Amino acid sequence: MAEYQNIFTPVQVRSPHYMGPPLTPGLGTRVGTPGTSWLLGKIGDFQVGPIYLGWTGLTSLLCGFIAIEIIGLNMLASVNWDWIEFLRQLPWLALEPPAPKWGLRIPPLNEGGWWLMAGFFLTTSILLWWYHLYRRARAMGMGTHVAWAFLAAIWLYLVLGLFRPVLMGSWAEAVPFGIFPHLDWTAAFSIRYGNLFYNPFHALSIAFLYGSTLLFAMHAGTILSVTRYGGDRELDQIADRGTASERAALFWRWTMGFNATMESIHRWAWWFAVLCPLAGGIGILLTGTVVDNWYLWAVKHGVAPAYPNVFPPVVDPATLPGVSP
Repeated sequence: MAEYQNIFTPVQVRSPHYMGPPLTPGLGTRVGTPGTSWLLGKIGDFQVGPIYLGWTGLTSLLCGFIAIEIIGLNMLASVNWDWIEFLRQLPWLALEPPAPKWGLRIPPLNEGGWWLMAGFFLTTSILLWWYHLYRRARAMGMGTHVAWAFLAAIWLYLVLGLFRPVLMGSWAEAVPFGIFPHLDWTAAFSIRYGNLFYNPFHALSIAFLYGSTLLFAMHAGTILSVTRYGGDRELDQIADRGTASERAALFWRWTMGFNATMESIHRWAWWFAVLCPLAGGIGILLTGTVVDNWYLWAVKHGVAPAYPNVFPPVVDPATLPGVSP
């Protein structure tokens, strides 16, 4: 029945605003008056706020604002402070890292120094927010799974902008700030090192990326398909029999041969999602430092075939008889 296909028709039950449990004295206060949002209720809970920031959250937001300001003002300066051109060309504008001649030295501001400064504040902001997540989880007696999952993404970010450039001896190896310039860097990076698709860690990263997407879709589809039996009310499913959870388990056993549980599906999804940036970061870190050409590496290890010898070998003119050294 069409009325049961609830992909676009979530039920929004309005209840009194919840401020959360009392905070331990000395931890600060939550800020913001709780409100409701019909639009956000379409994708999550309808209540917005309050939020707890503390010194880590506030400092993280401040550093992030400084980084975005540096990047944005440099992009605006690159179009001669013309706001119309800034908005029109924004996807193509960039804040580039220092040129190769500077190595790992600190260059003048207009030759890459702004990029270093923006990267410092952005990295500080991200790491402070990670600490903020970690502290909030510990304070609430939760596991720190979210913080460690976030750290996997931070690992890839640091590999691209810090760890690999340091190992390569040049800030020029880092990624520029910008939308299309970032994509251009990725394409050029793959071409420069013999096609990143032959990098086994890149392959693992893509497998975990697609795998986590598939797992998320499977889990979401399963729960949505049994919400007519209260499948979204997981607390009831622990005690009730013969309703949503058992139907979902039977469906997967009958179609796949086995089923995940309410606990194991989240463990599967967590590992797949975390291993995606972890494997990708390892692959990027090995590129240029250990392997200079991934296609030749793949040929050497029997992963890819060598190019066929269609044309005769090219003779170096300097080796021909009668040529003076």
